[in-house]
Amino acid sequence: MTDVVDALQRRIPADRIVTDPDVISAYAHDEAAWAPYGTPAALVRAGSTAEVRALVEVCAARGVPIVPRGAGTGLSGGANALDGCVLLSLERMNEIVEIDPHERLAVVQPGVVNDELRAEAARHGLWYPPDPASAPWSTIGGNVATNAGGVCCVKYGVTRDYVLAVEAVVGRGEVVRLGRRTAKGVVGYDLCGLMVGSEGTLGVITEITVRLRGARPPERTIVGYFDTLHAAGEAVSAVTAAGIVPSALELIDRYCLQAVDAWKNMGLSADADVLLLARSDTADDAEADAIVRCFKDAGATWSARSTDEEEAEALFAARRLAYPALERLGPVLTEDVCVPRSLVPEMLTRIERAARDNDTHIANIAHAGDGNLHPLIIGVPGDEAARARAERAFDRIVDDAIALGGTVTGEHGVGLLKRRGLHAELDPAVVALHHGVKRALDPAGIFNPGKVFGEP
Repeated sequence: MTDVVDALQRRIPADRIVTDPDVISAYAHDEAAWAPYGTPAALVRAGSTAEVRALVEVCAARGVPIVPRGAGTGLSGGANALDGCVLLSLERMNEIVEIDPHERLAVVQPGVVNDELRAEAARHGLWYPPDPASAPWSTIGGNVATNAGGVCCVKYGVTRDYVLAVEAVVGRGEVVRLGRRTAKGVVGYDLCGLMVGSEGTLGVITEITVRLRGARPPERTIVGYFDTLHAAGEAVSAVTAAGIVPSALELIDRYCLQAVDAWKNMGLSADADVLLLARSDTADDAEADAIVRCFKDAGATWSARSTDEEEAEALFAARRLAYPALERLGPVLTEDVCVPRSLVPEMLTRIERAARDNDTHIANIAHAGDGNLHPLIIGVPGDEAARARAERAFDRIVDDAIALGGTVTGEHGVGLLKRRGLHAELDPAVVALHHGVKRALDPAGIFNPGKVFGEP
């Protein structure tokens, strides 16, 4: 692979190109602990669209794969290196180019961290809603690549709902602008929307224009304690059936609370086997009171509006800390299925059955309000039999989600881990359409090959 490195050195500043294997190893995979990854030929830390274009031209001419990556917080293996590829890090393209308060939009480079955009928008009295649990570290480019969601997406939508336009390098090095800055626009196919969630397989996004909202209203927090996952799921269904759209509705089970307590000593796991956390940002108390009633009617052992904002923030902090807390116990295989909200109780029951039948420890967190469940399958370090059981449980949960009319990934993406599930969910004719789109935008076949639609 010295040929591609030599060619890159002729086109890109030398300080952008890394061949030291010790440095490259830190970029070779995302947070999907059980997804395979290879050994790249080089790492390029691009600083501009022109440098990305040069990289694509060099690699397209030689058929060398490009694997783009942001902060590496993904959970599907979508940013994992392939043998002989060039890893393209966009971390240095981290400028907030523009905040337009009048049009309520922002223009950012892909390396901008989610929370940094949210903070800058807030200084203008505006709000960028998509808030994945990794928001303090994940980048807008990575969020766009996976169509990330988050806690408030039950009411305010996911990343796709906020992307107005992108600049991208596609094909053999063409720089294109897709989308618009206007509130409306229907010229041509929605190629901008196509790039959102494409996981780096159609090109490299180098700039993003996102929609902003007005400042967020104050929220009221509602807490419910439940004895079983099924009862908590019934409460979620009750909220949905009542026509209530909370600004958040999250589920955390005892395993997660105990793991967070053991790590951060927050004292959260003493009172419930399952916790539901809801938030309401309506102008009065009526919605919050209705959620309390739904919780109680579904069998909550205790439910109330929180009057202690510090306590409420601690509970939501525990929700965000659950995944890293569980990682301290062993390798974690993270599920990301989504089912119709009325079937959340049934899906939670099936997750418990998958754990029991496969003798596997599964903890549960969920964006329960939109049916997006995240069973966290905890392995045993060095125990291959335990790993095999965990993988069987993983596949069982995927199959159950499809059987209930759901989808194999709600926000993490397909990457490497969900390719079998994708082919189980999508009709072969639909898969063929996707392959046709891939060939059109990536005629050299260099953009993250093997991911998403590759054979499992």
